[in-house]
Amino acid sequence: MPKQVDHDQRRQAIAEALWQVVDQQGWSRATMREVAREAEVSLGQLQHYFSSRQEMLTFALDRAAEQTSGRVERAIAAHSQPPHPREALQIVLTEMLPLHADSRPTSRLQVAFVLEALHDPQLRSQARAGLQAGRERVAQIIRSAIADGSIPADRDVAVETDLLLAVTGLAPLLDLGVITPDAARTAIRVHLERLFSAG
Repeated sequence: MPKQVDHDQRRQAIAEALWQVVDQQGWSRATMREVAREAEVSLGQLQHYFSSRQEMLTFALDRAAEQTSGRVERAIAAHSQPPHPREALQIVLTEMLPLHADSRPTSRLQVAFVLEALHDPQLRSQARAGLQAGRERVAQIIRSAIADGSIPADRDVAVETDLLLAVTGLAPLLDLGVITPDAARTAIRVHLERLFSAG
């Protein structure tokens, strides 16, 4: 009897292969042939699931976003009680940066996606939607923290959200060795301490 193929599992394997190629070789080398080789499938099999490089990238980015959200949820769930908003924001920002082996490939894929989206209207729309959703997630935590008094009431939600998200701009500095992971974690910690300070 022929072996049943789990198509969703195969798509996920291809997405992970793309992450690895981008992580190890860069987006310019992430051809469909190279991703097929990394996924250990034929080019024809890969094209059965994805008709173009852009379609493959879009799917892989969606799965990467799911992976990041999953890591955030697991880290928050590891607390015996709901974490303080400062801790929740620290978890979110840490998982958005290439600070450990699981987050590095997805962070680099995000960079590749944004660069590709600058010249592709369809990808641009998807990238904007994803970034807006992430921004709103951070804004909601800040909004709740102001409401419960954790953050001073005179802080502007939009401004504080944008300043926090600016920390994710540390990604290229980390990737190029300009700063260390410890330095990035310190920057996140100090910024959050200032945000939650009453003074």
